[in-house]
Amino acid sequence: MTTRPAATAASVAFAAVAVLHLLAQLVAPESAFTDISQWFLMPLLAAALAASAPAPRTRLVNLVLLALGLSWLGDAAPDLFDGDTAFLVMVGFFLCAQIVYIAAFAPYRSASILYTRRWALAIPVVAVVALIAVCAAGAGALLVPVVVYGLLLATMAVLATGVSSVMATGAVLFVVSDALIALGAFTELSVSGFAVMSTYIAAQVLIAVGARAVDESAVSSPGRAATA
Repeated sequence: MTTRPAATAASVAFAAVAVLHLLAQLVAPESAFTDISQWFLMPLLAAALAASAPAPRTRLVNLVLLALGLSWLGDAAPDLFDGDTAFLVMVGFFLCAQIVYIAAFAPYRSASILYTRRWALAIPVVAVVALIAVCAAGAGALLVPVVVYGLLLATMAVLATGVSSVMATGAVLFVVSDALIALGAFTELSVSGFAVMSTYIAAQVLIAVGARAVDESAVSSPGRAATA
């Protein structure tokens, strides 16, 4: 049995759920359907990636799959809690996902802006510092975990630039999505769930697509897979 039909089925299911979820964010953001549909997004995306990646899977794909699993926990687990606890649970799981993404992208660091265009490091540094400064007053006791998460998020985005432009774009959108969450949680700014989820979904899709492309390249050119 080939994995291509399974990959197609999972991709179609993911696309359908993503569209329905984003529509629900627009018309009924507080509905049960909006929450429940979000629970299925990352498992379906992970299933599509797992089914489409050629064997043997590279380290990159395996770690991206793990990060998608942790992201799913970040999406779903907070619904079991209230208030600050729910937020901390979400941050905790996504923090773990960022650590896994950092581990996944680290072997490609020599091609990242960390080594090739160090002047560009000013962009994520300034962005994270500005975000923390804006959110600090409203974060209160949550400031430390927010700072730690922000630093990990910036590190992930920097390292993603060494993998591919697709992966880097996904990482930047991840930063945007999480920045919107922070602004909505800790400032007076009104941030729509549609804005958060559309950037989040696009980010994870691009990261998965980027990993799939690197995986396929590594399988077709084994000599290039040494660090993958």
